Amino acid sequence: MAGSAIEDEDLLIGVLNSAPVVEGNPTDALRAPGATEWLRGFGGHGTQEECERVRQVRDALHPLVRGTSRNVDILDSVLYTARRRPVVSPAGVSWQLETAAEEELAVRLVLAWSHITTELPGRLRPCANEECNLFLVDRSRPGTARWCSMAACGNRMKARTHARKRRSEQ
Repeated sequence: MAGSAIEDEDLLIGVLNSAPVVEGNPTDALRAPGATEWLRGFGGHGTQEECERVRQVRDALHPLVRGTSRNVDILDSVLYTARRRPVVSPAGVSWQLETAAEEELAVRLVLAWSHITTELPGRLRPCANEECNLFLVDRSRPGTARWCSMAACGNRMKARTHARKRRSEQ
């Protein structure tokens, strides 16, 4: 069963941000112990195959979102056997995702990426802090958000800019 658009946006950001740089060292939550359990929190089945497929999609999305690649082969292969079937109820028509269980999270991930890039063009982006490996969906009205977190990266980058300006003034 597919998640809601909000749940799938959370899935997208959660998976994109599952490979942060911590104190200068790259990490990977999808290769850590408990990764399959973590995916269950997003509605996954918790299999190693599912985890590997989600990792492949994440690793394909990172350079796409950063604009350093246009290769969509992995994403295409994930969607190849997926289907959406209309389901009618008194509330109206909804669309049910039909795919293999170990592919469902990967399919939802690709569909969430497509939805965000279509509905909010240019708003899914990497953090402006080059030392950070995280991503954000900019939902601000002017579309000017630059950092994954104002408290962490935003504050750090503003402090560096301020220090650099002070040094150049002296």
